[in-house]
Amino acid sequence: MRLLLRSIGLRNASVGGAGSEYSSSLPSKKLGFRFIVTSCRAVLLPRFGGPEALEVRDDASVPDLKPNQVLVRARAVSVNPLDTRMRSGYGRSLFEPLLPLILGRDVSGEVAAIGGSVRSLSVGQEVFGALHPTAVRGTYTDYAILSEDELTAKPASISHVEASAIPFAALTAWRALKSTARITQGQGVLVIGGGGAVGFAAIQLAVAAGCHVSTTCGSESIDRALEAGAEQAIDYTTQDIELTIKQQFDAVLDTIGVPDTERVGINLLKRGGHYMTLQGEAASLADRYGLAVGLPTATAILLKKQIQYRYSHGIEYSWTFMRADAEGLDQIRRLSEAGKLKIPVDKTFPITQVREAHEAKDKRRIPGKVVLELD
Repeated sequence: MRLLLRSIGLRNASVGGAGSEYSSSLPSKKLGFRFIVTSCRAVLLPRFGGPEALEVRDDASVPDLKPNQVLVRARAVSVNPLDTRMRSGYGRSLFEPLLPLILGRDVSGEVAAIGGSVRSLSVGQEVFGALHPTAVRGTYTDYAILSEDELTAKPASISHVEASAIPFAALTAWRALKSTARITQGQGVLVIGGGGAVGFAAIQLAVAAGCHVSTTCGSESIDRALEAGAEQAIDYTTQDIELTIKQQFDAVLDTIGVPDTERVGINLLKRGGHYMTLQGEAASLADRYGLAVGLPTATAILLKKQIQYRYSHGIEYSWTFMRADAEGLDQIRRLSEAGKLKIPVDKTFPITQVREAHEAKDKRRIPGKVVLELD
């Protein structure tokens, strides 16, 4: 890691490696000389491929902060399915011209420096948050850069490892249930795939909103789903979902997104209900046909399905994805602080073993959440 004394618009910058800290004694809200990180350790993806494509380097550049950005000294970052898919080439139509990439979306750590317009966070504060899915400079790095609305204070009651597992999955579920379906107390919610991080977050968010929640998952996740507040947890490997469920729902979040789960989910909706799937086709079609053809084709497919299901079933159909939401992240923080929102972590790896972590996820040796720790 290299440090450089540079005159830029940062307030209260404070960064350092193990055993050292650099900080400015200048008053806040004034511009002046600051010690800032110019390069640091990061996991780079110079090409698409297997886990062996990931490279840990000590000389990754750290861009200057924009006024609304925050430099975070990362302590833990989680491995999401999006990370392993992007590493393998998912989204290559967008990302290939931008290689090398830094993967990673979630982060928990401390604020090292803030841009001139940041007001809600301060240097030294413990924070957690998540980047948008299309971010090129991710969080697999000692120093991550996020915008102010992508971060919030980390609850003191949870560790950095626990915190890093929460935001991306929870914000994905929040966008579907709260921003799109606008679930309210007393409504019925079905989560298809409640054993994964997004599905499990969705169960907890819907329960916290006062909804009646049912879910489908594997046998190993039944007890956890029920403990989280689901009123019904169906083992999809041994039970027929349509025969087992005797009600209809106001909202269905389908985290699996295959034709069979789409059919089941839509058939179990009330008229006026919302079906939301994580498996939209925009990225895959763009990869197959290029951005110029793939994105318009995806838009046409989505519009066709929306019209079809609105006419045939009277329901709303959506492809959903994570998006930064300051209000949602604040509510996620409050629920996490109260112990009402948790994403269990199955295993941690040091960041230097990122290849081993990705390999374990690729080969499904670890079914649950994996977190990378940064010393």
